Amino acid sequence: MHFELTEEQKLVQQTARELAEREIAPAAAAFDREHRYPAEMVAKLVELGLMGVAIPDEYGGAGMDYVSYVVAMEEISAACAGTGVIMSVNNSLVCDPLLKYGTAKQKKEVLAPLASGRKLGCFGLTEPAAGSDASKIRTTAVRDGDSWVLNGEKNFITNAPQADWAIIFAYTDKAQRHKGISTFLVPRETPGYSTGPYERKLGIRASHSSSIHLEDCRIPGDLLLGEIGQGFKVAMTTLDAGRIGIAAQALGIARAALHESVIYAKERQAFGGPIANLQAIQFMLADMATRLDAARLLTLRAAHLKDIGQPFSKESAMAKLFAAETAMWVTTKAIQVHGGYGYLEDFAAERHFRDAKITEIYEGTSEIQRLVIAASLLRE
Repeated sequence: MHFELTEEQKLVQQTARELAEREIAPAAAAFDREHRYPAEMVAKLVELGLMGVAIPDEYGGAGMDYVSYVVAMEEISAACAGTGVIMSVNNSLVCDPLLKYGTAKQKKEVLAPLASGRKLGCFGLTEPAAGSDASKIRTTAVRDGDSWVLNGEKNFITNAPQADWAIIFAYTDKAQRHKGISTFLVPRETPGYSTGPYERKLGIRASHSSSIHLEDCRIPGDLLLGEIGQGFKVAMTTLDAGRIGIAAQALGIARAALHESVIYAKERQAFGGPIANLQAIQFMLADMATRLDAARLLTLRAAHLKDIGQPFSKESAMAKLFAAETAMWVTTKAIQVHGGYGYLEDFAAERHFRDAKITEIYEGTSEIQRLVIAASLLRE
């Protein structure tokens, strides 16, 4: 059993860290305050090959592994969680299913531009009436000659306002229930495709999300991703991998909050010295660090299992569950360490606190992760 990163993985980590610390972190508060999409930072991610980390270079990616993706995600998210999730969605929810289910033509014409960062993608599963219960989607796709005609609405879609391509899940046969869902690749310029205004969110404000409206949206027949009726499987296997990315995002948020807390504890004077001398503060910092390391090990294990081709659904759910709840716990303690100052926008602790909450919700709530884990245990 190896706990050390390879030299290549360390290089990816260091490269991402340098970009994060030098350019992303100094701008993160402004992105958050202004709800501003970090286009210039996304361009930097593209330059470093971080929009398609684990995609083979023949399809425009960086040709690395999922562990490399995890360590890069943690670094970017520690600087700006919103920038991190833009990267995560394109990697995990868009490029990954295209690599797994796409045809040779789709990989050449759709995956390659996305993995190289020349284009941006989004993942359209959630709807106003279908969140955790994905089988309740209402979007439909009807075959018409050589085309598919899509109608419906998606919401809370990360990257939607900027995305060039959307992966859309729609019913092709409602009588088959979840086995009647199929997956489609929809280019933004398709007539009948539109997005709503971006949502004003509690956290991850640099990342824009919005609704997607599909009104008699006609696409060529060869933009079906996978087989007819395979959509629910595509969605679930994609989310298995996506949860590893969100776990890594949560790690970055928690690590940043711990870092800010250590600095503050050393500087803040009370009771005759820095509060870092107080056992109450030391215990909080110790618990924060311990939970963070435990979450990181779970996340790296899930990524490693994916890399070696072993089942990882339970492990990715465990990683996402524990990392998300760790991020929320650590950022709450970070506010406590900072005291009243932690409640002010002047300090980064409150931004990390707001950013952490969404990791317990998107790409499967903590409750859904527990169901996935329990179902796996009961099958053994």
